[in-house]
Amino acid sequence: MHTEQELDKKLLAAANYLRGPIDFKGYAFPLLFFKRISQVWCTSRSGLRPEKSRSGSVQVHREMLLSMKSTEPQPNVATSLPKSTVTRQMLNKVPEITAFFWIIKVLCTTVGETAADYLNTTLGIGLTNTTYVVGALLVVALVFQFRARRYVPGIYWTAVVLISVVGTLITDNLIENFGVTLPVTTLAFSVILAIVFAVWYRVEGTLSIHSIFTRRREAFYWLAILFTFALGTAAGDLTAEKLNLGYLASAGIFAAAIGLTAIAHYGFKVNAVLTFWIAYILTRPLGASIGDLLAQPKALGGLGLGTTVTSLIFLAAILAVTTYLTLTRADATEVRGAPA
Repeated sequence: MHTEQELDKKLLAAANYLRGPIDFKGYAFPLLFFKRISQVWCTSRSGLRPEKSRSGSVQVHREMLLSMKSTEPQPNVATSLPKSTVTRQMLNKVPEITAFFWIIKVLCTTVGETAADYLNTTLGIGLTNTTYVVGALLVVALVFQFRARRYVPGIYWTAVVLISVVGTLITDNLIENFGVTLPVTTLAFSVILAIVFAVWYRVEGTLSIHSIFTRRREAFYWLAILFTFALGTAAGDLTAEKLNLGYLASAGIFAAAIGLTAIAHYGFKVNAVLTFWIAYILTRPLGASIGDLLAQPKALGGLGLGTTVTSLIFLAAILAVTTYLTLTRADATEVRGAPA
């Protein structure tokens, strides 16, 4: 007959035998490892806004792994968080989507319409020579844009103005030099733009402009911008001239379409990326219609200001807004504090 103490002793010995030799490292190190992962996750999650796409998720995981690989001591979360967040923001090459963005975008699209007509017709350079000159200027502007390490208002919006003119000239060349009709050019550019978006999404997994921090994504971005201007020019001319709606009615139609897009996003929570690109495309024919309304003679339904006056007015407005943005950084991601 065993006593209670003897029975406890035998059971403890049996448990030790079944458990085998104790290796405290096998217990302690995994716990420390999981604790470190939790700390890095909390730091990254509080400072980053991952996109709902596979590329955005990969970016967050990549930054987490880089943080885990760092051998430098990290005294607290407050000192390590802003560094990684600002790094991503400084690499983003596109401004924040604010009211300034849409104001200057419409100004640029209007200049794209009137400046092309001014160089081609008023100065008598001719459509082909105008295309060569503005195309060369666009290449120079894009070189500066791609070489910049962050969003610079002057460089970015100069590229937008020039690419808006080139987009207009592409459409004008197809119509006047090659005899392609407006319905065909509108359909063709719609298909081309859809292909650009499809390839962009296939390769990068996102169409968000808040993720423009690699050369390849920036190349997709500017290619899409080019064809949005070409499509907008064709669609604006189609509604105003081919369908005989007039410049004012055409501008009203596209303004209403942009308003409905805003309602779809803010009122019905339609995808932000989708509604952004729809609005971006629609601002081109809106600006083109406004430009033609101001510049074209009264006999053709315009106000008769001419391409010279209209172009100067809108270029001055673009210069004023760009100067303001350069001085205040009101649309820069690193100032606004929103992660890219």
